[in-house]
Amino acid sequence: MKKILPFFSYLFHPIFIPILGTLFYINFVGNYFTLAQNYLLLFQIIIITFFLPLSFFYLLRTYGKVDTIMLSDLHQRKMPLLMQIALTIILITKSVTIDRFPELFYFFLGGLISTFFAFILLFINVKASIHMIALSALTFFVTGLSMHNQMNNVFLIALLFFVIGLVASSRLQMKAHTNEELIIGIAVGVLPQIVLWLFWL
Repeated sequence: MKKILPFFSYLFHPIFIPILGTLFYINFVGNYFTLAQNYLLLFQIIIITFFLPLSFFYLLRTYGKVDTIMLSDLHQRKMPLLMQIALTIILITKSVTIDRFPELFYFFLGGLISTFFAFILLFINVKASIHMIALSALTFFVTGLSMHNQMNNVFLIALLFFVIGLVASSRLQMKAHTNEELIIGIAVGVLPQIVLWLFWL
């Protein structure tokens, strides 16, 4: 099991979470839009939250600013987090706007707030787990969607909590984080989502 655990850190890397959140959103409320609108939304999310950050990472790696996609070094996280903040602002002002996709807008707004806090924490030498931030935000977004649409998704939500535990174990096994950093990551991911429930639930 110890040899398998690191695999889950890559499988549920934070870069995939915006896409997963969008897929859940489309699955839950996609019937309100045409198939073409759903595909266009997903395409935009993939470009802005996956391909652009990945391209930026390889650029930073080329210039020796980062050494791994896990961003294990505290100081290597600043530029990628700033880039993520900028891209998310573009996303929620130009594409996933509050008038078109309100639930998804608040998911990404919560993600923006969490990313900002993770960035600020770097200046006091606190390395909050980005994996935990992303997965816990996704879990509570799905929970909010389930309540908002009055859907019984207990199994899915339980599975997401299980994944959080699995990835947390993976991060500890890889010695990427301490227990405290994982807990801080969960808090930073969950709190903005819960507070923003007040605006869309």
